Amino acid sequence: MGGTNYFTENRTQVTALYFLYLILYFNLYKSNHNMLTTTISDFRKDIKQYLDRVTENFETLVINRGKDRGVVIISLEEYNSLNATYHELSSKANEKRLDSAIEKLKTGSSYEKDLLEP
Repeated sequence: MGGTNYFTENRTQVTALYFLYLILYFNLYKSNHNMLTTTISDFRKDIKQYLDRVTENFETLVINRGKDRGVVIISLEEYNSLNATYHELSSKANEKRLDSAIEKLKTGSSYEKDLLEP
């Protein structure tokens, strides 16, 4: 076919978004990170308690708003962390380093290093 599409024209943004997705997936489903779910009615009744849990315990809150609709609330600290990650992954230089690291892992040419302690 030879034509281009959004994914080939915007590889950096797609790569960054993919890694943000992986980070969110890991945080929400694979770690000890807590995820709360509630309805909009229950959220309105006890908004302070929900927001305190999000900010104090780094919990993610999902407010269901009907079939296949909802809102996610995360703390400002978590949001800033995700934005920093997006920024790091959106530069061409970092994208190249990441691609190189992934390729080394795939081919088995990577190696383990011990961390130096200060």
